[in-house]
Amino acid sequence: MNKKENINKKSNSIGKKASLYSFGHVADTVSYQSFTLLSFVFYFAIVKVPTLYITIGFCIWSIWNAFNDPLLGYFSDRTHTKWGRRIPYIIFSFIPLAIITVLIYTPPLPGSEAPTGQLINFIYFLIIIMVFELFYTMFSLNMVALFPEIFLSDEERRIGNNIRQFFLIIGLFIGVILPGMIIGDFTDASKHINYIIVGIIIAITIILGALIFLKFGPKERDAFKEDYKKAPGFFQALKLCIKSKSFMWYIPAEIANWYVYGLLLPIVPLYGEFVLGLEEGAVMISLFLAATFLSAILFITVLWKPAVRKIGNRKAWLCSMTIWIATFIPLFFLGPSMEIIALISFFFIGLGLAGSLYIIDLIISDIVDEDEATCGYRREAAYYGVNALFLRFSTIFVMISIGLVFTSSGWRVFKPENVTATTILGLRFLMVILPIIAILIAIIVIYKYPLHGEKLKNVQKELDRIHQEKESKIKGLT
Repeated sequence: MNKKENINKKSNSIGKKASLYSFGHVADTVSYQSFTLLSFVFYFAIVKVPTLYITIGFCIWSIWNAFNDPLLGYFSDRTHTKWGRRIPYIIFSFIPLAIITVLIYTPPLPGSEAPTGQLINFIYFLIIIMVFELFYTMFSLNMVALFPEIFLSDEERRIGNNIRQFFLIIGLFIGVILPGMIIGDFTDASKHINYIIVGIIIAITIILGALIFLKFGPKERDAFKEDYKKAPGFFQALKLCIKSKSFMWYIPAEIANWYVYGLLLPIVPLYGEFVLGLEEGAVMISLFLAATFLSAILFITVLWKPAVRKIGNRKAWLCSMTIWIATFIPLFFLGPSMEIIALISFFFIGLGLAGSLYIIDLIISDIVDEDEATCGYRREAAYYGVNALFLRFSTIFVMISIGLVFTSSGWRVFKPENVTATTILGLRFLMVILPIIAILIAIIVIYKYPLHGEKLKNVQKELDRIHQEKESKIKGLT
């Protein structure tokens, strides 16, 4: 067998492994992105929970997650079973996660504008999103923590990440685009049953994706089975993560990027209906989002994959965020009867979005590698747990932004007849100005990110040495 055949065989093997892993990633993406798109607009426009209540609810949810996420990461790193550290949590969480995805859309008193009814719906909303987050984090954190462990080399991660991003687009189609086609009008209370139908479809997708991954997907490597013995205590894990300079420069950039993701999805349905004047516009909004995500997968393949290979993760991310800023600007000037221009604008937003989607996980994998090169064992879940803790600030910032804008522009409670020029300006501000400010912050901090160039090459050399020693030890024992 010649060298070219060996390379092709290796690539096919990595590709198959990545494809089977990515079915779990579809379940992850579908559950959270549908939640991000629909939960705010559903409780605001359909259930009619006041903006202030929703803002308070999401802030409490974020504080809860500040403890929930790192604790689950701590327990995952210290778990030892015959199935490994991560798989048991995935097995335990995916069925409850699917059930909760349906229950999100079954509040006790939908549409009630009486103070008591609003309070009851708010309490239900708060409980259901906290339970959702518990099982989602249990599932997602362990799925994501498997990625840098299963795909160790730069080559494996590039191939694995390319395939995972393709499956990500499938997940985004089911979780973000399909709901608009089924619901028809995101703010029409008569469409409540359609939300429930979407919840059922999402639940089925979660179950199927998780089952395929668990049955056929790659398992944890034997080389890391003993790492649980070295896992630090909870507060020590927090301390070690926070002491990483690379991690702490990365965190503000990721918060800013996730702020943009978290702001766009709940605002796009309202922007489409009230700024662009789309009546019964959920299908058109779905087409906008489809254009964004399809262009994202296109630009990942033709632009950001070769860019990462040529200039590295950090420089490619800086380029993608700079381009992303430029693509937001046209949205500020759009209005009624400009659907085609809007469609083109959303397509080009995918250009910058693609860079962030592709590069973020490569950056955090490098940080985990640097940590292993320093301490000699892997602590993916600790990093992803602490990472998730910080990411909750993005949700708080999103909800405070929406709450302040809506309250100051006459939308304390959703009433379409209360839409004014100030409301329209507020929606433009949320769609364009705030995302641009967030991305500018991300560019500034990632410019200072230290793990690149020669330093990153030295980390990879040290990792190769550590992994060879572990593999040799295992072979010696067997």
